[in-house]
Amino acid sequence: MRAAVLTAPGAITVDERPEPRPGPGEVLVRVRAVGVCGSDVHYYEHGRIGSHVVEAPLVLGHEASGVIEAVGEGVDPGRIGQRVSIEPGRPDFTCEQCLAGRYNLCERMLFHATPPVDGSLAELVVVHATLAHPVPEAVSDAAAALLEPLSVAVWACRKAAVTAGDAVLVTGAGPIGLAAVQVARASGATDVIVWDVNADRLAVARRLGATGTRDLSEPPAGGGGDARAGGPAATAAGRASDAGSASTAGQLAEDRTPRVLLECSGHAGATRAGLAALAPAGCAVLVGMGGDELAVPLSLLQERELTVTGTFRYANTWPTAIRLVATGAVDLDSLVTGHFPLALTADALSAARRDSSAIKSVIHPQE
Repeated sequence: MRAAVLTAPGAITVDERPEPRPGPGEVLVRVRAVGVCGSDVHYYEHGRIGSHVVEAPLVLGHEASGVIEAVGEGVDPGRIGQRVSIEPGRPDFTCEQCLAGRYNLCERMLFHATPPVDGSLAELVVVHATLAHPVPEAVSDAAAALLEPLSVAVWACRKAAVTAGDAVLVTGAGPIGLAAVQVARASGATDVIVWDVNADRLAVARRLGATGTRDLSEPPAGGGGDARAGGPAATAAGRASDAGSASTAGQLAEDRTPRVLLECSGHAGATRAGLAALAPAGCAVLVGMGGDELAVPLSLLQERELTVTGTFRYANTWPTAIRLVATGAVDLDSLVTGHFPLALTADALSAARRDSSAIKSVIHPQE
């Protein structure tokens, strides 16, 4: 079989590898679609994410779908030919966290494309049978692959207990943020405001259900100067935060003060501005991966009794994610801005660098 292999930062080769065989309790999946995640791009560009270092050739990709081609011992052979979405993390199923239903926190988790575990950018992959989730025909191959980032959004909304009538602020209109907009609306939120510095992505957010948007590359109402002078998105978001805490955030917020912040940018400035915009007793869920440390105004958390929590992947989200897409409550296909064959994996990984309107690239290993 063919696999796209990261051999060094900025270097992808398509190699021939032996076809894997499913063991007991496993299935062999012929991969049809793999979404490109920001972590894939980071490994491609830098060869590491924090303490996770690529020290040997690594197959990238963890957002995948395909068709079951063979099954191992103990698996119903009737599953052969079944279209599935792959949940890419394999826990040990036996530790305290797994038994409590929090398998995303399993310390012995084996996760696709997290060194040294190979990912999904191959013609064939073997996964545990329970992690190959059947999808209906109403869900496309690309959407089935993108159930993984959708699961991140589902998990974030669950952590915040988003409910009917809620007001939600989403910072960052990347794939996760745009999925979060849709999950928040499907959960009953009536007001969903999105902040970003990319006008193209903000337009997509409005099409997908955002009730208001704010371009942070533009100066706040009544503010002086041009935030564009700072250059990249992170600088503009930082200025929005540093310029004046709660009062500035109030100028950026629209209509209602949000109860929930879904922070999907990973930028410290956006996080601080989002916290300052929250209503008393609000909840902030930190989804985006940023720096190792974040300075926050402790008095703000104390005086407003804000709740701040992180998220780490997801647990038990695929059934919900499948229903959301199959019923049309969430549109994942509209997030796909490029399709690539396996041989052009490097182009898929660099698409966002070349085109600011790019949102999600999908690679098709069979092409």
